[in-house]
Amino acid sequence: MANFVLDFEQTVVELEEKIKELKQFGAQEKVDFLEEIKKLEKKAAKLRKEVYSHLTPWQRTQLARHPGRPYTLDFIRALMTDFVELAGDRLFGEDHAIVGGLAKFDGQPVVVIGHQKGRDTKENLFRNFAMPHPEGYRKALRLMKLGEKFGKPIINFIDTPGAYPGIGAEERGQAVAIARNLREMSELKVPIISVISGEGGSGGALALGVADVVLMLEYAIYSVITPEGCAAILWRDRGKAPEAAQALGLTAQILKGLDVIDEIVPEPVGGAHRDPVGAATSLKGYLVKHLKALQKLEVSKLLERRYEKFRRMGKMKGD
Repeated sequence: MANFVLDFEQTVVELEEKIKELKQFGAQEKVDFLEEIKKLEKKAAKLRKEVYSHLTPWQRTQLARHPGRPYTLDFIRALMTDFVELAGDRLFGEDHAIVGGLAKFDGQPVVVIGHQKGRDTKENLFRNFAMPHPEGYRKALRLMKLGEKFGKPIINFIDTPGAYPGIGAEERGQAVAIARNLREMSELKVPIISVISGEGGSGGALALGVADVVLMLEYAIYSVITPEGCAAILWRDRGKAPEAAQALGLTAQILKGLDVIDEIVPEPVGGAHRDPVGAATSLKGYLVKHLKALQKLEVSKLLERRYEKFRRMGKMKGD
């Protein structure tokens, strides 16, 4: 997906391609273009900074959905070892929209869970575009309860447009499954860290988001509904999604100001899709820091802090 280019990235990518071509030509013809390359690289760095420091909420939404962006399994491979995937909800079946299991992070055992998108049409159909059915949320809760039973911290990755709204999902108790996750997560006696790594949509995201610490990647989004869904309801026109994105306040910077998230994780310039390894490295430092701090707390204090954290949400500044 490295060739997938968003409209506002076009000028940056074209300049980077010119630099790459000049380097290749110089190597082939044994011509020294060092000075020219330095000038172009300086120009490219300046252009990247200008483009990515003035993104609109809709442009950030596009970055959060970029098909080259690292997904849950990518972060697991980059950050963890000895991953053993566990499947099934013990009630209905397996849901491939959510993956999870046991792993080691920073040398210690953890339970890791997250939404999983696909890279192409075939994989997206297999993963149901990261829109879980009730069994996906029940599987996630089963794994979180397993972590609680054995005293292992839980790390969740959130990246979904929302829970699947199909008839089958509703018949099998979609709303109840999400509600139960919210209730049970609020009482789990182990540290929970949730990372909004891409698209955090509606209750489908919140079902993995009741955590002691909520981290959000710099270009991720988190909202009650997708911009397209909001536009369809308010204006009956999905084409007004950019205006809806502006109104929803779904960016990390706005949500940090409202205390909906705890910390913003910086991404490489241009987004995680341009440097997945760099994005994972950046995230690791935040995970290590917060996990160590949470593990020092008594269980009673941990639960009290979690309760107070979510009780504070919804208040306006100055209340």
